[in-house]
Amino acid sequence: MSRVTVIDYGIGNLLSVARAFEHCGANVELTDDARKIADADYLVLPGVGAFADGMSGLVERGLIEPIKKFAAKERPFLGICLGMQMMLDQSEEYGANEGLGLIPGKVVAIPAVGVDGSPHKIPHIGWNEIYIPSGISWDGTALGETGNQSSFYFVHSFTAVPDHKEHRLADCYYNGQLISAAIKRENLYGCQFHPEKSGTEGLMILRTFLKAKN
Repeated sequence: MSRVTVIDYGIGNLLSVARAFEHCGANVELTDDARKIADADYLVLPGVGAFADGMSGLVERGLIEPIKKFAAKERPFLGICLGMQMMLDQSEEYGANEGLGLIPGKVVAIPAVGVDGSPHKIPHIGWNEIYIPSGISWDGTALGETGNQSSFYFVHSFTAVPDHKEHRLADCYYNGQLISAAIKRENLYGCQFHPEKSGTEGLMILRTFLKAKN
């Protein structure tokens, strides 16, 4: 049975993520213990809310270095929603805020209008299709069992912009605006959507993540 450690840092949808992994057959522990986080088999960073609040929660609990220590061990890591955004170098949400720096890039606001200039609601809420970016393959990744244009549930006002194209694992479009739906660098994964709220397709991603070796 896979041992999944979910980081408890005082913010986020921890219980729904834990229950989803348990449904997939994993043994799940919620913890803010630095040693357990650094030594985890599979590490998950969920989150909803503001970037600065999320990073403050990690800093206050002394979890920045344990997370970076884990990431360097080449074991599977998954950031969900805010957790994905915090994987990047910085965010522009309510001023400049430093992130974990696990994947080069920044987090910026979703444009308030579509590519045709028509306004749309912010945050981006609801089901949306994800696409395989040009030159990217999902084979052997956590999306390896996912079909192109499958739909997942999103709730966010900001979007991750990786510095390097090869780190964009999946994209979606909101009124024509390009949004990073999933990112990856080696053993590190991030999903902007909520797999734990996305039905059978979301659970498939979690199951496939649990099979990942890197």
